[in-house]
Amino acid sequence: MNQSCLGKIRSYYARFSEKEKKIADYILNHPDKIIHSTINEVSEDLNVADATVFRFCKRIGFKGYQAMKIALASEIIEPIQQIHEEISDQDSEKVITEKVFRSNIRTLENTLQILGDHALEKAIDMLLQADRVNIFGTGGSAVIAMDAFHKLIRTGIKVFSFLDSHFQLMAASQLTKNDVALVISHSGTNKDTINILNTAIGQGAKTIGITSFPKSPIGQKVDVALFTSSEETEYRSEALASRIAQLSLIDALYVNLMIQNQANAKPALERIRQAISTTKM
Repeated sequence: MNQSCLGKIRSYYARFSEKEKKIADYILNHPDKIIHSTINEVSEDLNVADATVFRFCKRIGFKGYQAMKIALASEIIEPIQQIHEEISDQDSEKVITEKVFRSNIRTLENTLQILGDHALEKAIDMLLQADRVNIFGTGGSAVIAMDAFHKLIRTGIKVFSFLDSHFQLMAASQLTKNDVALVISHSGTNKDTINILNTAIGQGAKTIGITSFPKSPIGQKVDVALFTSSEETEYRSEALASRIAQLSLIDALYVNLMIQNQANAKPALERIRQAISTTKM
C-alpha cells in the first residue's frame, strides 16, 4: 500500500505536540510548496530546527524528509478529496450520505496505515494462549465490547463480557496471570475503564488495548496497543467515527483467530448454531 502523507498527518494530528501541529499545519496548507522546498527552507519558514522537521517525518512513518516529499508529490499529482470534507446543511440527502460513506472509508484506510503488524500478531497470540479473555468497555465503548464478545465467543476461546461497569470491575478482580483483558476506549482516558485496567494489571493479567490515542493512560499501560484513527467534523464526533475502525479491527482479530484456532472454533460454532436452532423450534 502506498503511504499517504496527508492522510497520515490528519490521522495523527490530535496526538501531535504543539510544535508538531505547527509543522503539520504548514504541510496541510502548503503541500505544493513543500515538494519544491528543501528541509532548510521549511525549517526557516517555521523557525524550527532542521532536526525537528526530520523527526516529524519519522513520526508519521517516513525515513526522512525526502521520502515524505515523494509521497506528498504523488498525492499532489493525483489529488484526493480532502479528508475533512465538511457536511453542510445545504447538502442534499444523497450528498450527505456520500460524504459519510467517504469519511468512513478514509477512517478505515487511515487505521490500516497506522496499525502495527507486530502488535496485531502479538495480540492474536495472547488471545490464543489465554485461559480466558475478558472484554471491557464503558459508555459508548461498551457496545463495541459486546460486539467483540458476540464475535470472539465463536472462536472457541473462553470469552466473557458485561455491560455494567461494576460487574466489569468485579470480573477484572478475578483475572489471573494466564488471562487476558481486552480493553476498548477511544480516548484512552475514561476513569472507569482505567480503574478496570489497573485492577486487571494488579492481578497479573496480560492486557490488550484498542484506542485512538497512543499517549493516553490506556495506550501507555497495556501490554499491546492497537490504534485506530478517525476525524471529527461538525456533525460527527471523533469518538462516533472511530467505532467503524474499532469494529473492523475486531473483525480482523476474529477472522485471524478463527483461522488459527480451527480445531476449537469449528466445534464452538456448531454448538452455537445448535443452541440457536433449538430455541427456534
